[in-house]
Amino acid sequence: MELSGRVIGYDELRTLKVLALAGALDGEAKVSCAGLAGKLDVSNQTASRRLQSLEDTGMIEREIVSDGQWVSVTREGEALLQREYAHYQRIFESQVGVTLTGTLTSGMHEGGHYITLPGYMRQFDAKLGYEPYAGTLNVELDAESVRARARMDALDPIEIEGWEDDERTYGPAYCYPATIEFETGTYDSAHVIAPERTHHDDDQLELIAPEKLRARFDADDGDHLTIHVHE
Repeated sequence: MELSGRVIGYDELRTLKVLALAGALDGEAKVSCAGLAGKLDVSNQTASRRLQSLEDTGMIEREIVSDGQWVSVTREGEALLQREYAHYQRIFESQVGVTLTGTLTSGMHEGGHYITLPGYMRQFDAKLGYEPYAGTLNVELDAESVRARARMDALDPIEIEGWEDDERTYGPAYCYPATIEFETGTYDSAHVIAPERTHHDDDQLELIAPEKLRARFDADDGDHLTIHVHE
């Protein structure tokens, strides 16, 4: 598989799984090439090369010490494992998706402008079956959901194609069907929207819907939300 132009082979992915199981996902794990080689059933030299490859591609960080090395899985490495988890979910479970939690926030008030532009609005109507309310619902994800969010990459999104007018070019966006659980009720007809180019960090999630959800559910900043993202 290729991530940001860097190729991660299945041998490296298997090695990353072994390191995570050894405790390198939630902190540093002490490993030796000999011990890793035994778990992978490969030579010490091969185990060493795989560690080097994972370090070169940013999947792990490590510190060499006299009797081995301390290894930790990076945020990018964890995202790769989360996507792998989602693929296995697709194989073994009847419903593919991820559940995220967080709190309602005001966001940066940019989404409402962009989603109402005609090049996007026509596609929302055709592909989602509705024209969104002129504003996005912004959620600040909790730490665990920031980690789990990478599983969305294994889902098949609805693509909203980029377009251009006389003034500029607008990038594509990807929509994922979502059910939102508010403190006062549940809404089934929303979509997570993920623009290809965004100023948001990974802890910010934007949703669109055919109506103003804050008003319908009497929701305000700080309210806790649960979002079930699926295909």
